[in-house]
Amino acid sequence: GMALRSSGTDAQFLRNMQQVPSDWETTIKKLDLELDVDCPDLSDWLSRKEASYLNLYHALESYCEQQEEPLHLCGLSLGGILALHYALEHAEKVASLVLIGTQYIMSKRLLKFQNMIFHLMPSRSFRKMGFGKKDFISLSKSMMDLDFQKDLEKINCRVLVLCGEKDKANMSAAIELKQQINHAELEIIPHAGHEINKDNPVELGKILSDFYRCK
Repeated sequence: GMALRSSGTDAQFLRNMQQVPSDWETTIKKLDLELDVDCPDLSDWLSRKEASYLNLYHALESYCEQQEEPLHLCGLSLGGILALHYALEHAEKVASLVLIGTQYIMSKRLLKFQNMIFHLMPSRSFRKMGFGKKDFISLSKSMMDLDFQKDLEKINCRVLVLCGEKDKANMSAAIELKQQINHAELEIIPHAGHEINKDNPVELGKILSDFYRCK
């Protein structure tokens, strides 16, 4: 993930587990704002702890406590779920949310399927991500019961929901987030699948610059 600091803006970029912080570089370079960049690495947050969603979430809470408020949280996938969860529990600290390819109710079927795939993948394919195969599997299991639907109406900060046009798995969740969160904006990113920051970093950088400039 990335933490961005500028005059009065402190934006935390939280990524998906399958990504490494450098996957955000091109997008960050396109951010046309005065920003310092700092990268919270989700795999560091879990070092020596069991890989569970709650352990990650508590690590995010400790991390945010050390940042200047108000916070601008931007998360992709799992990073988006963490950001949404944080904004629900710490509304007074959060000025804006950007949710990219983010679900708000976990699909047990999808997580079980994903875990089956993880079981079949060789351990070496997990190494560059800083997480072991066992960690991915235990993290997925720990997310089976997450469901933020009934709380979405409580969110009052600025919200931008983004989804890649080819990200079919997350498109309906994106549309529903826009409908259920007050004043949320939705943008569909062309020529992009789930990992918008890899597929179309230039467009993402432009959209984020516009969003953070009107804060």
